[in-house]
Amino acid sequence: MKPILAFLTALLLAPLAALHAASTPRPATQPNIIYILADDFGLPDIGCYGSAYKTPHLDLLAAGGTRFEYCFAAPLCAPTRAMGMFGRYGFRTGVTDNGLGAAATPQSEVCIAKVLKQAGYATAVAGKWSDLEYLVTREDAAKWGYDEFMIWGERWEENGEQTGRARYWGPDYNHNGKILSGDKSKFGPDLLHGFVVDFIRERRDQPFFIYYPTPLIHYKLQRTPDSVGDKPDLHADNIAYLDKLVGQLVAEIESLKLRDKTLIVFVGDNGSTKGSHTVHGRPIHGKKGELNEGGCRVPLILNWPGTTPAGKVCKDLVSITDFFPTFTELAGGTMPAGVTIDGRSIAPQALGRPGQPREWVYVQLRNDRYVREARWKLTQSGDFFDMKDAPWQEIPVPADTTDSEAKAARSRLQTALDGMLAQDPNKASPVNPATPPATEKPAKKKKQKQQTQ
Repeated sequence: MKPILAFLTALLLAPLAALHAASTPRPATQPNIIYILADDFGLPDIGCYGSAYKTPHLDLLAAGGTRFEYCFAAPLCAPTRAMGMFGRYGFRTGVTDNGLGAAATPQSEVCIAKVLKQAGYATAVAGKWSDLEYLVTREDAAKWGYDEFMIWGERWEENGEQTGRARYWGPDYNHNGKILSGDKSKFGPDLLHGFVVDFIRERRDQPFFIYYPTPLIHYKLQRTPDSVGDKPDLHADNIAYLDKLVGQLVAEIESLKLRDKTLIVFVGDNGSTKGSHTVHGRPIHGKKGELNEGGCRVPLILNWPGTTPAGKVCKDLVSITDFFPTFTELAGGTMPAGVTIDGRSIAPQALGRPGQPREWVYVQLRNDRYVREARWKLTQSGDFFDMKDAPWQEIPVPADTTDSEAKAARSRLQTALDGMLAQDPNKASPVNPATPPATEKPAKKKKQKQQTQ
């Protein structure tokens, strides 16, 4: 069995090795890249995917760019954020659940910001860093590849006490190593927006990369500056405010005459938690924290005027890990040597070309996982599903089915899953689906000390 698994592993990795073997030639124009990662923002939260909520600015972004129907993330915050920053699956980085962000260090992982920094980009991060760690000082930021930052998430020591947990009103944010005061009259997302706009204005004469993991719309939600009435619909209000901030960002870029030089990527980090939870009027299957469509399938929009095809709906399979090679290719950067990158570039699709679409996506939470094609899905426990009516339902297919198409698909997916399992040193650990997801955990003082090592 071991020789067979070794052969399957080599077979699965060969295409990725070929794709990353050489550096991508530097393009004539390096686009500015703004990577917006919305928190707990699933398919039921965005109008152009069939949501009951109004998102006019995001819908315009989709109408003027390319909307991807089948983008997959992990069903919790931390694994998705590590996948996006490092282009690698959770079993490689160790970030397979919330609370495990400390497993990924600047010494063990290459951050996409560092790759783009080496390609000549000014770099910044603005928003939620709480599910990753080792970012408190400007020196820490430089290790990840960031020039500047304004983040929520890392606890820090101030006057002998720990702080750093308010993300909305009176935010506890860290701005380039300086602790903000927690002014109760300030709405955190507005401060982050201001930081992003200032960074763009200051760095407009060179290509820039901004990782913008907004805290919206993570629960426990609060009133926004636009909320009215005694009992507003906070879910709808926070979606509307996020949409408004995206619209303001686009307007700012246009006013600076940078719009045709800027790629905006908007994506959710996992499925929704509450709200209407419907797409085109039908309840979707699952939610945040679950290994199903409602937990893992997220909205994705790419918009670069004059470059990304306008109004296109792409049905290629996409993984959050794909952003690493995509941004590297568009920036003319060099993939890190000696590092296994699981992502596959969708730069061709962003440019209106066919590219090399994935045959399947791999999704993991803790030590449970699945692989999925466009039509079929196979879990580690052996459950097999027909996904023809996803995201609304996942139709079980019996193991003894006589359907030739289903049997062939199960065989293909089993080969893919075996290949992933063969690379995971923790694959033998028991799966306990009853274990609740870890809550967001900030860095502890002892971990902060590690940053100076």
